[in-house]
Amino acid sequence: MCGITGIYNLKREGSFGEQVRRMNRCLAHRGPDNEGLYEAPGLALGHRRLSIIDLSAAGNQPMLYGNGRYTLIYNGELYNYRELKKELSDVVFHTAGDTEVVLAAYARWGEGCLSRLNGMYAFAIWDNEAKTLFIARDRLGIKPLYYYFAGNTLVFASEVRALLESGLVPRRLSKGGLGDFLVFQTAHAPETIIRDVRMLLPGHYLLLKNAQENETRYWQLGENRIEAAASEDYTRICRDVYDLLQAAVERRLVADVPFGAFLSGGIDSSAVVGLMSRVAKSKVKTFSVTFDESEFSEAKYAQLVAKKFQTEHHEIHLRPEDFLHDLPAALAAMDHPSGDGPNTYVVSKATKAAGITMALSGLGGDELFAGYDIFKRAAELRRKKWLGALPGPLRGLAGWGLRTMRPGVASDKIAFLLGHGRFDLEAIHTLSRRSLLPGQVKALLSEPRAWSGNASQTAMQAEHFFPEKNYLLSAVSFAEISTYMQNVLLRDTDQMSMAHALEVRVPFLDYTLVEYVLSVPDRFKYPHTPKKLLVDALGDLLPPEIVNRPKMGFTFPWAQWMKNELRPFCEERLQQLQRAGCFNEKGVQELWSAFLRDDPRVTWSRLWPLVVLGDWMQRNNIEA
Repeated sequence: MCGITGIYNLKREGSFGEQVRRMNRCLAHRGPDNEGLYEAPGLALGHRRLSIIDLSAAGNQPMLYGNGRYTLIYNGELYNYRELKKELSDVVFHTAGDTEVVLAAYARWGEGCLSRLNGMYAFAIWDNEAKTLFIARDRLGIKPLYYYFAGNTLVFASEVRALLESGLVPRRLSKGGLGDFLVFQTAHAPETIIRDVRMLLPGHYLLLKNAQENETRYWQLGENRIEAAASEDYTRICRDVYDLLQAAVERRLVADVPFGAFLSGGIDSSAVVGLMSRVAKSKVKTFSVTFDESEFSEAKYAQLVAKKFQTEHHEIHLRPEDFLHDLPAALAAMDHPSGDGPNTYVVSKATKAAGITMALSGLGGDELFAGYDIFKRAAELRRKKWLGALPGPLRGLAGWGLRTMRPGVASDKIAFLLGHGRFDLEAIHTLSRRSLLPGQVKALLSEPRAWSGNASQTAMQAEHFFPEKNYLLSAVSFAEISTYMQNVLLRDTDQMSMAHALEVRVPFLDYTLVEYVLSVPDRFKYPHTPKKLLVDALGDLLPPEIVNRPKMGFTFPWAQWMKNELRPFCEERLQQLQRAGCFNEKGVQELWSAFLRDDPRVTWSRLWPLVVLGDWMQRNNIEA
């Protein structure tokens, strides 16, 4: 796992070595083991290395291949590199790792190599003979890649901050990105929070050739249906899911450094740890966060799993004063503002301090196996779509009554849905992931700003790929994976783990498993019990206490902390936001006051993203 940087002029004019050196220094935390630079007319490619496979100097980058024709900078891990080496048996390899395999695959198959890669990656290859620059990102968007065009010049990097450090990217907020952030706590790709900075979409590549740039999709979530997954044989489906997940875990244990796993004691992380214990050659090391506040602590469940699989278990006990001490560093590590993230920062810090360089996570299990409330809610609201045919005044009255009798965020959202009278997936899913409703956003801003609409487009895509009545859960999975997971969970996991030079691998996002589970009809995976299909596939792997426990999620007691220990911190950041020209000072203050007086319509998760945004803008000198 590493960090990559680059600047390329389409006319191959100029020298950019110094700018890329600055960008590299900005990414030193991602790759403390080595730094590299490649320069050619109009081109500079930079790399920071975190050694995971083949720790020798031969694996350093930029890596040259084919008598210097190809130059690669690569951030990621290729899990099937050994199988690809066999396909490329006529090639003489000079390293033992996966980086050279990526180069050899591109030299052999060109852009077609991407269909053969199984891993997480963002990389760029310069072909000095054809004078082309090829930039690609993995299918599920596990590894990030940001870019910016200024005239004929492309600037790209693993992090937004590296782009800003180049001096070529203006430090200005994106109108659409800010709108997205206020609505969803994040900006949805390809939009970002910085004006004209884009994120390369998952499953896409950029090809720069003959002074032209072309972005192409090479893989589409939901497009590849697996026929066996739609069979009537539930026993076979369970066996296939188990085999695919077991293989995904086993692939991700290939490393030349110490590794471990995040363990919350939930179904997903426990499944990963259990499968690791069946194939790992040494005792698995596990890490979990505990709190004094028992209603938030999952310690007893993590301990139960650790005992069953005889792991070397580490508990990270977190007190408010500990978190307050680490919070500035966590926010400083945040490359792109987000409503989440410090959770992963804390556990990654402790994991790295224990000597671990690579860890497995259960991220993705909820999205694949209907672990969120939205899956049941979408099915229920679909059954009630007849409500949309009622007269508007009657729907409005019903919404008013609901908000009056049960004031809160959920009632506000249902009332909003009733008011619009739409019960399709686009309306249901977009509303479920909203942080602030239109009236709240309007009150915060000094002038109206539209959000990008990317989340709505994604939900409409989901219905396009899964129009069948018995694949609603797959459509919701598509929407969840393409919005919240890719633009919040994966981005936060990357930036917060890499702040400590810790690589995180996610077995549930092996694309072969994802394609299979999305091909399974609703009747086999509807969560009558928590994540029924996954639990049935695992058999007796997990203790009953883990399967039947209440879902808590990996969260901190934010509301308590923000009203007490973290209150001065939050108010200072909100004041910084109020001083920004695009925000309405009164609107920000009224939202904060509502939170402090325990207004059920304004939860901590509505305020924390604003605190983060104020901090991030100040740290990075961003103008509105």
